[in-house]
Amino acid sequence: MARDAVPNVVLTGFMGTGKSTVGRLIARELGWAFVDTDDVIVDQHGSIEAIFESRGEDAFRAFEREVAAEVAGRQRHVIATGGRLLLDAANADALTATSRVFCLVANADEIVRRLRADSDGPVRPLLAGKDPTAAVTRLLNERAAGYGQFEQVPTAGRSPEDIAADIIGRLGIAPAPVQR
Repeated sequence: MARDAVPNVVLTGFMGTGKSTVGRLIARELGWAFVDTDDVIVDQHGSIEAIFESRGEDAFRAFEREVAAEVAGRQRHVIATGGRLLLDAANADALTATSRVFCLVANADEIVRRLRADSDGPVRPLLAGKDPTAAVTRLLNERAAGYGQFEQVPTAGRSPEDIAADIIGRLGIAPAPVQR
């Protein structure tokens, strides 16, 4: 895909890096639609926790592939993905063909702090362990190569508005005119 042809913007990265929050801001600024792939799966198949319990991880990953293929065909969407969605080669191929992908990054301490502060967010089994920071660090290390293939956007110490403005600036797209 040519860098100047941006039918979609995709945000990936570890949980707690701000994909949904920043994605909504970018969509609002550009006047585009926003979609969170996890929300689509929940709307179609029930809670992620229930899917894992009743159907298993393989079923959940199959749902992710279906959603990735579907949203890749859209235009002028900001798409926030689940933390592992773009680590699947088929999903990455589908979305990179039609989108500019940004990986939001933060260190383990920052991620754990954000997840603990998100009391209204989804259940995070990762935080229930004895050492969540070590668990997050291990997963970040496991996923480093996968996340590293995408354009990196540091998020630690930055507001969601600043991160959204950074990405919009990298896109070189003018924000949507303000409706009065």
